[in-house]
Amino acid sequence: MKNFMDEDFLLQTNTAKELYHNYAAKMPIFDYHCHINPQDIAEDKQFENITQVWLYGDHYKWRGMRTNGVDERYCTGDASDWEKFEKWAETVPYTLRNPLFHWTHLELQRFFGIHKILSPETAKEIWDECNAKLQTPEYSVRNIIRMANVHTICTTDDPVDSLNYHRQIKNDGFEVNVLPAWRPDNAMAVENVTAFNKYIDKLSSVAEIEIKTFNHLIEALDKRHRFFHDNGCRLSDHGLETALAEEYTEGEIEYIFNRVRSGETLTRESVLKFKSAMLVEFGIMDHSRGWTQQFHIGALRNNNTRLFNQLGPDTGFDSIGDFEVARPLSKLLDKLDREDKLCKTVLYNLNPRDNELFATMIGNFQDGSVPGKIQYGSGWWFLDQKNGMERQLNALSNLGLLSRFVGMLTDSRSFLSYPRHEYFRRILCNLLGNDVENGEIPHDMNLLGNMVENICFNNAKEYFNFG
Repeated sequence: MKNFMDEDFLLQTNTAKELYHNYAAKMPIFDYHCHINPQDIAEDKQFENITQVWLYGDHYKWRGMRTNGVDERYCTGDASDWEKFEKWAETVPYTLRNPLFHWTHLELQRFFGIHKILSPETAKEIWDECNAKLQTPEYSVRNIIRMANVHTICTTDDPVDSLNYHRQIKNDGFEVNVLPAWRPDNAMAVENVTAFNKYIDKLSSVAEIEIKTFNHLIEALDKRHRFFHDNGCRLSDHGLETALAEEYTEGEIEYIFNRVRSGETLTRESVLKFKSAMLVEFGIMDHSRGWTQQFHIGALRNNNTRLFNQLGPDTGFDSIGDFEVARPLSKLLDKLDREDKLCKTVLYNLNPRDNELFATMIGNFQDGSVPGKIQYGSGWWFLDQKNGMERQLNALSNLGLLSRFVGMLTDSRSFLSYPRHEYFRRILCNLLGNDVENGEIPHDMNLLGNMVENICFNNAKEYFNFG
């Protein structure tokens, strides 16, 4: 029987151990998609306690706590930080076989050197030990990032964001690249007329362009796109239920824009046409400046109306959707490709039924210009756990080129989430190790070691080419 989460955690063969310890473990982290707050890095924030860095904003943990019968007061409410931590400690023993159990203890081990199991019995001891360390200069945000051996971080930023904190980080000379990523979802959200018009007014002010027509909208967005580019951005991101590729004319989109600006509620058909046009326009902008675009596809969001109204979005009430994906995604990518405007693209699915769909879709638009130009992104959100990552890796291996994969990301709001890269690396090395032991691939450590190092870091560094 193996010890729980020892140095060979998840590594079942000698080959897997050699690949992880000699190749994967040493590689820096290239975290090209996350939701951490750049202000915390700019100000080199010092967290007062483990709850602030661990539980604030973490809807994964909130879902687990709610399922365990914990009242909302201890998730997002006015309970004290100690009370929230105590309720999380009570929940952890019930998370066995959920990735939360592994992540929790990886983070305690890697950042705090704590190898005890978090439970009601150990909660106070672990609380005190973590908090004592968090009070020291070694545990400021920048030092946590350094501790994790992070090379690059890409945040998630709206086109109207000032990017002041990114400039402050750069001007401070912080050695880790902290770059913005363009997330323009609000600029196409015409289904909510009031919110959309307020957003366009703000965009107009920030871009210093009076937005009276659809062409003015694109002009303002392109100006902000150029501003992001000048501040180091080379990456966009779109959160979609599914790809959108409705047929439309320029006249139709102008008419739809005028209607929504006059306060009219749009039909579903008009909403889909407008969003389809915007995805094409964004793709053209990204191509014009040599960016990479990302599509996160498949989330059914804000299912619980009562709690959405009470708590807002991104609080743990989203799930996997079952939308039609293949035809609209193919149509969108093909439209951009036919116009020679298809930039490097990373596709992420949330429904595991779509693994092979995405793994084959990327092959349709590889053109030999860039290795792995169209990427099948890592297991995302509900799929960034052991089974989800193994299934993604196997689909990509069987139907594409795993060797060209750009690897893992945290997709997290917490500065303690970097061990998710370790989790991925161990799973990757274990898969390859099992293949070697089964005689399915050669025991060539130069070949395999180089492949592992590339997937863990080198491929992403070369692919995104942030300079």
